Amino acid sequence: MNEHNPKIYLLPNLMTAGNLFCGFAATLKIVQGALIQWSSPDEAATLFHAAVWFILGACIFDVLDGRLARLGGQDSAFGREFDSLADIVSFGVAPALMVYRIVLIDFPRLGWLVAFVYLVCGALRLARYNCVSATGGAGDGKAFTGFPIPAAAGLIASITLFMLWWLGERDHEIGRWKWVLPPLMLFLSIMMFSRLSYPSFKAVTWRTTRSLPRFAAIILIMFFTALNYEWMPAVLFLVYLLYGFLRPWVSKRWRREIEEEIGEEGEDGEAVEL
Repeated sequence: MNEHNPKIYLLPNLMTAGNLFCGFAATLKIVQGALIQWSSPDEAATLFHAAVWFILGACIFDVLDGRLARLGGQDSAFGREFDSLADIVSFGVAPALMVYRIVLIDFPRLGWLVAFVYLVCGALRLARYNCVSATGGAGDGKAFTGFPIPAAAGLIASITLFMLWWLGERDHEIGRWKWVLPPLMLFLSIMMFSRLSYPSFKAVTWRTTRSLPRFAAIILIMFFTALNYEWMPAVLFLVYLLYGFLRPWVSKRWRREIEEEIGEEGEDGEAVEL
């Protein structure tokens, strides 16, 4: 393939474009909410809600672009770079701006620093992943080393959604619980560069089979999440975060059951990922 004219695969990159659109829309909603936050708190709260949903939507598009690329054997250097550029907007800029606008604006200097630390850690992680992938050192991709930035943004967005839902019906503000967000953002910045291993679930494909009881359990969880969309996403992202701490003590048999690993254990070919 001519490196000056790389191939652009349609479907995976359309999903990446959807990711980028969601990140742009989330940023736009946050800015619009900031402009009217003091004059019209009800409308600002609605805009912040929309921004949260756009960030969560970007997470879905991020999952789909990788699945479609691997399904068709269409993983490419162009797609990897495009995906990282979209990720820094959707999972770096948008969450950092949202937490700054909701919480950290009361402390301008410290607020800028906390938001920027998260943003730069996310950017460095994405750049490191691209460098490792370009040199062919990304392993088999069954596990991420460190917490993935889409999951970090999803956790911030889902917890913000929960707090807006929990208190927003009364006073349209998160209240004192908003102070959970800055330390969480700093903690996730550290976790993105930790040595903890997280499953990528890339072994779960369209051909993955499950027993009827386990399939029914997955459907039940999805249905329960849809019914309790205000707080269940936060629970799922928290479980994923905590699983990284528990994973070294989980038996290989249970790890294969949870992660759908096929063949050798994922840790044998650990990859540095998003």
